[in-house]
Amino acid sequence: MKRKLHLLLFGLFSLFCLSNATAQDFVYTPVNPAFGGDTFNYNWLLSSAQSQNLIQEPDSDSPTSALDSFTESLERQLLSNLSRQLSGAQFGENNLDDGTYQIGNFNLDVISTLDGLSITISDSSVGETTQIIIPYF
Repeated sequence: MKRKLHLLLFGLFSLFCLSNATAQDFVYTPVNPAFGGDTFNYNWLLSSAQSQNLIQEPDSDSPTSALDSFTESLERQLLSNLSRQLSGAQFGENNLDDGTYQIGNFNLDVISTLDGLSITISDSSVGETTQIIIPYF
C-alpha cells in the first residue's frame, strides 16, 4: 500500500513538473551595431578597441622646420642621382667606382662581384640594412 502511494505521489509530482516545463527558442542577438546589434553598444565597442590598440600613431601635428625639409629633399635627390649612376653603370652608360658612399644617414657599399654589382644600403639612424644585386648583362 505504501509503495503504491509513493508511486502515485511520484507520478503526480512528475506530471506536475512536466506540465510547468516549457521550452524557449534560442535567439542570437549580435553585439556589434554594424551587424544588427544594439546601437548603444557602439561607444563601448569603440572605447574597448581603442584601449586594446597598442600601435601609436606618429605626431603629424609637429611641423617640420625648413632646414629638415631641405635636408630630406637633398638626400632624396642625391639618392636618386646615385641610383641613376648605378643603373647606368650596369647598362654601359657610365662607370661607377667601387667604394663606400655616405649620403645623410645612409651608407652605400658598392662592390663588383661575379654575380653583378652588389650594393649594401645601411640606414644608421634605424640600423636597417638592405642588399641589392644588379646582375651583369
